[in-house]
Amino acid sequence: MANGLPVVTALLLCHAALSGLCLAMDRHHAQVFGRKPARWLARGLRVAGWSLLGLALGYCGRHWGWAIGPVAWFGFLSAAALGLVFLLPYAARATGRLALASLAGGLILMLC
Repeated sequence: MANGLPVVTALLLCHAALSGLCLAMDRHHAQVFGRKPARWLARGLRVAGWSLLGLALGYCGRHWGWAIGPVAWFGFLSAAALGLVFLLPYAARATGRLALASLAGGLILMLC
């Protein structure tokens, strides 16, 4: 397959996962939304973040095989984390919207 669709899909899933884990933290949630998250919301964001990390790993393993997939997954995690590190201090309000867009885009592309 010559197109970059799997790369974009995996990157979007990793970004959504890391954003969920990031927004589960009191400091970052307050930075983005102006208040600390409720206990149930923080727990839900953590569960969603870890679940999406597992989903992204499974997607990479299924698409590139289990010899290359986890290595690609680590690369996508690093790229998504770098993007999140630069986005959060400079455009904190956009982080929540971009996380939802990444989640929707990643899930839609995964089904294609």
